[in-house]
Amino acid sequence: MGIQLFVPTFNIERCMEEIKECLEKGWTGLGFKTVEFEDKWKDYTGHSNAHFLSSATAGLHLAVKIYKMKYGWKEDDEIISTPMTFVSTNHAIAYENMKIKFADVDEYLCLDPKSVRKQITDKTKAILFVGLGGNTGRLKEIIEICKEYNLKLILDAAHMAGTRFEGETPGLKADCTVYSFQAVKNLPTSDSGMICFNDAEDDEICRKMTWLGINKDTYARTNQKGNYKWKYDVEYLGYKYHGNSIIAGIGIAQLETLDRDNAFRRQICNWYDQRFKEIAGIKRVLVAGGCESSRHLYVIEIDNRDELLEYLNENEIYPGVHYRDNTEYGMYAHGKDECENSARMSERIMSLPLHLRLSKKDVDYVADKVIEFVNKNRHS
Repeated sequence: MGIQLFVPTFNIERCMEEIKECLEKGWTGLGFKTVEFEDKWKDYTGHSNAHFLSSATAGLHLAVKIYKMKYGWKEDDEIISTPMTFVSTNHAIAYENMKIKFADVDEYLCLDPKSVRKQITDKTKAILFVGLGGNTGRLKEIIEICKEYNLKLILDAAHMAGTRFEGETPGLKADCTVYSFQAVKNLPTSDSGMICFNDAEDDEICRKMTWLGINKDTYARTNQKGNYKWKYDVEYLGYKYHGNSIIAGIGIAQLETLDRDNAFRRQICNWYDQRFKEIAGIKRVLVAGGCESSRHLYVIEIDNRDELLEYLNENEIYPGVHYRDNTEYGMYAHGKDECENSARMSERIMSLPLHLRLSKKDVDYVADKVIEFVNKNRHS
């Protein structure tokens, strides 16, 4: 199989215990384990609210949807976002037919506050910040911009499970934070996510929106006494976005080792750093000061990136690219040529293999091949 970019590791015995409990109880859907996972996630992160979802994409959509609905945002109003992300970030804005204003990225591949300021107009309603690879970048400055202009801050924390900034969860300063527990994330399930609103009212609306707009979910109705527990109202045109207990059980098991797993990911990154820090032609994308990153990604910037990808593949190493500048896609081409650094980095960055099954020998082999390629190109 060679050395893959991502290979998830599951706490199999603990996962099976959690799943078995769901099967024995006869409750595999919304409620029971989803509630338990939400409580454990709040304890772990410090968020006051947490709602378990079928995906982080659903969460990003709900964040935009609920704010648009609550504050009367119009379809020609704008949200500032990054072109350096997975498309689900920007799809969440497009789902609600709002305008995406792309701001450029900095050396951390996160939104550059200077570029963000240039994109603010009287129609700007929010900033959607992506903590790429688990990095906080200049999030602190973005928070200040949101305060200054009275903008909502939505944090796409898909890569940030376990990231801390100055000792606390970065999302505590956002209006809404969305995490991903997709199959290859740091806290892997099969696919799921968590949405954490700061405002309890928004959390309450969200819970109805994820269950088709119904004001009583099946778990609440099951535990309710009285002849009318079956009777509910439909308050919103909602979605089927909630998570289920089987997947929540996997999440509970995986959360138990998240900090330990992230510590090993940081060790792998240190091994790469030691090999690359003195090598001309390899530039590492560093972690911002004050950030203890989850290290979902290890990214380098390099000349002849596509040729290096081919060379590594020939040597049974399978890296990735995070990400292609979204303005290169037809539907987001309106932002093309506005974000020079993002466009340039999109052609130069590569994510090297980073997962819990790597050994020091594996990391050295990957590093050897990267350095070998760089040296050949320098002397050719």
